[in-house]
Amino acid sequence: MKAAVVYEAGGPEQLKVEMVKQPEVKAGWSLVKVMGFGINHSEIFTRKGESPSVKFPRILGIECVGVVEESTSPNLKNGQKVVSFMGEMGRAYDGGYAQYCLLPNDNIFPIKSNLSWPEIAAIPETYYTAYMSLKNLRINENDKVLVRGATSGVGYAFLKLLRGRYPNINCVGTSRSENKRALLEQAGYDEVIIDQDNILQTDESFDRILDLIGPAAILDTFKHINKQGIICITGLLGNQWSFDFEPLEELPNSTYLTIADSSDRNQTDVSDLFSYIEKYHVNVKPEKIFSLDDIQEAHRYLESSNSFGKVVVCPN
Repeated sequence: MKAAVVYEAGGPEQLKVEMVKQPEVKAGWSLVKVMGFGINHSEIFTRKGESPSVKFPRILGIECVGVVEESTSPNLKNGQKVVSFMGEMGRAYDGGYAQYCLLPNDNIFPIKSNLSWPEIAAIPETYYTAYMSLKNLRINENDKVLVRGATSGVGYAFLKLLRGRYPNINCVGTSRSENKRALLEQAGYDEVIIDQDNILQTDESFDRILDLIGPAAILDTFKHINKQGIICITGLLGNQWSFDFEPLEELPNSTYLTIADSSDRNQTDVSDLFSYIEKYHVNVKPEKIFSLDDIQEAHRYLESSNSFGKVVVCPN
């Protein structure tokens, strides 16, 4: 089979597309024919050698979508549409950057969808994370919503999911760059606020805040939440990994703080996500589609300042 293998850390040129042996099914694992996968920033970090636990050579890829080729599970049928993401995929074992991928049975989720493969490939990790954030925020149609880190993939996916259900809701986005203002307005944000050195350049407050910056900006986020409001921390774009605050002293009274990520994956939420996308006609079309042979270009594009939206690769 064809796969993109990284033998040593470095730039996109370290992604070597070559023929490798197709994995053999073993107890507790199933073989999936990969029809598509999204490119993620975490994979760029791994390619650069910034994931210490990952040993090379390695086929990267923390997600993939496709059909069951061969399975050891009675719950997985040959030809069944499935998605898989996270769970040390592409890190502790070879990931989705290939025509076939051997996956643990408990990290394979059957789906029902009439979407195209590129559209399905755009969904798993990014939209699942955005969907869990949406659930945790418990949004009502009259809420004023802030997305802090709006230019990120999860931020844009969240906006699409939100607008699908509440097309007229007031949703504001933030960016560290004035150059992204027009892009965010075109994407559907009602207003764009500049985030300068993790300080929002506004006195506005909000009923619901999706904070994708994380610990680096949390104290400033607290200043912009209304009474009975909910803050959901989902990302770490601020490059600070731990919190340094006292909740009893610094979390405003009568407000709620929660988190969401894609590490807690389950069949119910995966199925609900695909049902939600279908019910509310959410446009999940990826921004760019590459072939496996062009995966170096896919990485270069995602690393550029030009990318906005999901970048996917279709290897079969």
